[in-house]
Amino acid sequence: MLTAREIITRAVEIGASDVHLTVFRPPVYRINGKLTSLPGEELLKPEDTQRMAEEIIPNEEVRFLFKQNGQVDFSNAFPGIGRFRVNLYVQRGSIAAAIRIIPMQVPHIDDLGLPPVVKEFAMKDTGLVLVTGVTGSGKSTTLAAMIDLMNRTRSLHILTLEDPIEYLHRHGGCMINQREIGMDARSFPQALRAALRQDPDVIMVGEMRDLETISTAITAAETGHLVLASLHSGSATQTIARIIDVFPPEQQTQIRIQLANSLQGVISQQLIPRSDYKGRVVACEILVATPAVRNLIRENKVHQIYSVLQTGAAYGMITMEKSLRNLYEKGIISLDEFNKRMAGKDNQLL
Repeated sequence: MLTAREIITRAVEIGASDVHLTVFRPPVYRINGKLTSLPGEELLKPEDTQRMAEEIIPNEEVRFLFKQNGQVDFSNAFPGIGRFRVNLYVQRGSIAAAIRIIPMQVPHIDDLGLPPVVKEFAMKDTGLVLVTGVTGSGKSTTLAAMIDLMNRTRSLHILTLEDPIEYLHRHGGCMINQREIGMDARSFPQALRAALRQDPDVIMVGEMRDLETISTAITAAETGHLVLASLHSGSATQTIARIIDVFPPEQQTQIRIQLANSLQGVISQQLIPRSDYKGRVVACEILVATPAVRNLIRENKVHQIYSVLQTGAAYGMITMEKSLRNLYEKGIISLDEFNKRMAGKDNQLL
């Protein structure tokens, strides 16, 4: 029977982004967004997933959390193969795992196909930059590439707060300290409050999940720090609305003012299978916080931001529709993928 190391090695070799281990199925690999099993791999039994869990759990603290909660998030690495992020959980009394493969090298920002304005966001001294999208849309990769760009071109103290740590950054021009929630800090809000006393120039928040984290991140961005953060949302305008809606009505006016003052931009992204079947390509919606955008946020006219986005190409803005259309017209994505992403809108092509 295969070991976890052998399965992860295969995943790296075939270019899988994720591996799923569950009983009474062979290992399942996600390749270019689609799930598949490899010929000849056997069905996993409960004792197999138990053994594989023991193989990838990195320490006693993670083992304790798993036994206590029935699930746990962590990251680990096999030397010479690569890093991986794991969600280990119990289903129907047996162990299952969702494993995300993380490249050993932090990707160069020029290799990601992102618009040039993303580099400009990484050169800001203060403010809030949000990277948004659904799970598996490449948010962590974009954030890591922005940090790598800073590390090669600037001299800063960068503090990352992650759950768990994915890409490992080495000190370069920047000093980079990485804190893992659950291991190095109890929670995102606690770690973010502490970060304000740790003299950072840049704070990266792996995920803004709750009111306290969002509020503290905005305050940090207002008080002289550059804050990079990820958020689950479907578009740039949805991102703005979602942040404001997290707060109770009596606080929303103040939050709109703070967000209008601190926001630098929003990168909303999707990963789409290439038409040549050679991996996936990123499609981006980019919102730049121009004076017009700031005024609309301040005046509670978020629904009008999309109109500014449509006409803001001179500032580096682009709508998701335009990004998708560019990829289709260049032959990078198929007509089927374009229409699938535009489903429910009036911009499908026949």
